[in-house]
Amino acid sequence: MTTESCNSRSFSRLMKSCFPDTTQSEHHLIHISKKLPTQNHLNIQTSFFSLPDDLLLECLSRVPHSSLSSISLVCRKWSHLIDTQVFYNLRRSHGLVCTKILAISLSGLNFYVASYRIGHDSVWSVTSIRNLETILPEILDGSVSHSRLVAVERYIFILSRNITLRYDTWTGGFILRSPMLFPRKKFAAAYIAGKIYVSGGAASTGTVEEYDLDTDTWRVVGESSRRRYGCIGVSVDGIFYIIGGLKINNRNEMLSREGNGEARGYACTMDLYDVDTRVWLRSRKVPGGGCVVAGCGVGGQVFVLTSHAVELSFWKFDGRRKSGGFGEWCRMKSPPLPAQVRLDNRVRFCCVGVGEEKVVLVQVLGCIDDLLRRSGRNCRGMKEGLVLVYDCEIGEWSRELDLPQVIRRADCVSVDC
Repeated sequence: MTTESCNSRSFSRLMKSCFPDTTQSEHHLIHISKKLPTQNHLNIQTSFFSLPDDLLLECLSRVPHSSLSSISLVCRKWSHLIDTQVFYNLRRSHGLVCTKILAISLSGLNFYVASYRIGHDSVWSVTSIRNLETILPEILDGSVSHSRLVAVERYIFILSRNITLRYDTWTGGFILRSPMLFPRKKFAAAYIAGKIYVSGGAASTGTVEEYDLDTDTWRVVGESSRRRYGCIGVSVDGIFYIIGGLKINNRNEMLSREGNGEARGYACTMDLYDVDTRVWLRSRKVPGGGCVVAGCGVGGQVFVLTSHAVELSFWKFDGRRKSGGFGEWCRMKSPPLPAQVRLDNRVRFCCVGVGEEKVVLVQVLGCIDDLLRRSGRNCRGMKEGLVLVYDCEIGEWSRELDLPQVIRRADCVSVDC
């Protein structure tokens, strides 16, 4: 090939466009450098913190559950974003929200939480917060005893006589909320249509209180003709069910009946309060007598467990108001308790609904058993922490993993976290 044949004039115009022009390279580079932003400007524009909120939410919503407590501590903006309903909905859409049973125990000033996913987990996951008084000095007065737990998506509200706490199952943090208007003990509580409702447990009033989560305020919305103590709260189809308990007229009578174990009056009855119309519906009575010891709502039905001193019975109440069977009772298969479980005043049950088809029954021992342990009396044969699951579709009970031993006198809730 001759030198002339290699001259650029022998190439086509298209090919020449693919070669750099050495005569103008220096000028071209200077021109480009003027258009490019400085290094500092690039860092500001591409920073993770500078992303719009919608993109930032999309990114943060995909982090694993174990990292949620860490990202909440990065800055106030991130902490605020993960506390929004949008963030919760995004995690649910990504399949990162599941329903778990949480058993909560407050022993002294130590707070224990055990979580378990029915049918998926092989062990209970236990976390603890020790020396809780350093975080919340308000609990030093012991006002969290006989509290009620109400689950609202990822949060658990701990309702007590003098204080209300909100526990975040994602971050493990506590926030102090407004207390109830009337001090209550062993009352009924339930979450209905975005609000929390409480009733009973107060000798001085029969009011129904409503808590607004957005404004953090309580207000009186109703007055019950029955004053109950030790009652249970259940919600189904917009109705607040106040079930069981003792009849109380004044504080002295309430304390007297608590001490002598007298259980009469309202033990097997339930009141129905429509939270939308603010109207009381006709009261109902649980068939078979006995004393209602636990209850929950699942799939439009109210399930209650009643004690007859020597045996337990399990009932279903149709709470679907638009169905033809509203108000009908049906006896279900009783829970298969092991022989070592004795039915006496030391045994307490928690009943929790999971999804639309399962009822979880947890058996724990009350404070009387703790006194027996301290006194050195024999407690052999007493089973604690038994977990049974009732499948509403097939009508059968099955046994799940028992509660861990560190959890004592626990209350249980079903949480989407």
